[in-house]
Amino acid sequence: MADVRLPHLTPAGLTEEQRDLRERIVGGPRGAGPQHFPLVHEDGSLTGPFGVMLHEPALGAPLQELGSAIRYATGLSARTREIAILAVAAATGCEFETYAHERVGRAVGLTRDELAALADGTFTSADPHEREAHAFCRHLLTGDARLSDDAYAAYAAVLGTTAMTELVVLVGYYRTLAQLLAVHDVGAPPSS
Repeated sequence: MADVRLPHLTPAGLTEEQRDLRERIVGGPRGAGPQHFPLVHEDGSLTGPFGVMLHEPALGAPLQELGSAIRYATGLSARTREIAILAVAAATGCEFETYAHERVGRAVGLTRDELAALADGTFTSADPHEREAHAFCRHLLTGDARLSDDAYAAYAAVLGTTAMTELVVLVGYYRTLAQLLAVHDVGAPPSS
């Protein structure tokens, strides 16, 4: 897939709202931390979902704020967060999320074998929190998030209710990004 349905919005052609949103994206934690994948194309336009968000800043601004909160303000460990994101990428077939978050995943310690297992849905871990987080996300991605009382208690015993809530929001957010990217035909960069 290539970025063909929505034009790349370069800095010179942005409205005031788009410029403000672009600055919040590149000037916030995403742009300040290590860059495991490019946030900006050579022409100054934003990559992946961030380029889509610029087209609709009234929705893009709160959406990117939610994503920032998920990535930088939850109690999830970096590994657990990336395990969950890659579970969504695998379930949705999202090329960009896979491209970007495999790179982030390697940076936070996921091995090549773990990344392959996340891609094919067979991930497991000796760490019970990581293992249950992956299982919980896979459950959410089946389409019916309801849990029996016993299943809820089992997940809560390992994850805690805060992490469960954080994972529900993470899955919903990254599923939304995957749908935006699919509808607008935004894939991974050609060099990936």
